[in-house]
Amino acid sequence: MDKDSIISIKPLGFMWPVNNPFLFCAHHLDNYPAGNENMEPIASLKGRNIGEDFDSQNAWRMYHGETVPGFPVHPHRGFETVTIVKTGFIDHSDSHGQAGRYSSGDVQWMTAGSGLQHSEMFPLLNKDKENPLELFQVWLNLPKAKKFVNPHFKMLWTEDIPKYKIKDENGKWIEVTLIAGRLGDVVPLPPAPDSWAVDSENEVAIWTIKMEAGAEWILPKASTNANRSLFFHKGNSISIDETVIDSYKSIELIANHDLKINNGNTESSLLLLQGKPINEPVVQYGPFVMNTQDEIRQAMNDYQKTQFGGWPWPRRDQVHPRMRGRFAKYFDGTEEVR
Repeated sequence: MDKDSIISIKPLGFMWPVNNPFLFCAHHLDNYPAGNENMEPIASLKGRNIGEDFDSQNAWRMYHGETVPGFPVHPHRGFETVTIVKTGFIDHSDSHGQAGRYSSGDVQWMTAGSGLQHSEMFPLLNKDKENPLELFQVWLNLPKAKKFVNPHFKMLWTEDIPKYKIKDENGKWIEVTLIAGRLGDVVPLPPAPDSWAVDSENEVAIWTIKMEAGAEWILPKASTNANRSLFFHKGNSISIDETVIDSYKSIELIANHDLKINNGNTESSLLLLQGKPINEPVVQYGPFVMNTQDEIRQAMNDYQKTQFGGWPWPRRDQVHPRMRGRFAKYFDGTEEVR
């Protein structure tokens, strides 16, 4: 282990700093109030910038939602979204007629590919108590050869996602949830079929990590070419190879070093993002991520002409029936119910 394994330490905000092959990571933490019959907040929206409500000074945000919080229909092309829900519910709808409701511990992996529209709404299902929501949304780039693949989404249900659990020499627990990237003998579920994460040589890892108070763990090294970031978002403090770091920090790491992480005096939660970079130009314009400006212009023109398949739902902010449980409905008509 090497004290020079830390490249940088930065404070965290709503959007977290990421490295290639990742494009974006946002942490949503909202303590929503009880909801009404329409799954809208039972609280005044006076004074909020409805349609663009991102004020971090508030306990909860409406984001782009006008009555139900969330993100009404919007397009994507050229990359993937990986949405990791810690607490709360998300209603998914898209331009291919696919839909779903997923919740605490579930992960949605969506390949935008050649283009689709989707909405991501946060229905407030509890009428007699608060509706807390916590999630991470990660954007993972696609290489040029995969930019125009058919759109795809799949659910990784919490009951099925593998966990790596060990005790340190003092009997303290460490639990790592493997969304992508194996750890020891524990192998994750397959990612979306066209993802950069499919090839293990790309060393893509998306892990959520919980450490009991006082736990110690060696984070095993990856290869020299991988980028690795650790996001310490809940807890008091940790130390990495004797460097003490307080909560809500991002830590950029040299990947080819084993790292000793010592947790402080409360349970801690971390997110790890790792992968070999896609060594191609990245040109981004809002929800489109391509390799050239011409391709961005093409994406805009294609969207104007086709709407990426249109919008088959009655609402731009589509939500599913209140009593509907966790489910996913796919393009081929199959449906999963949990």
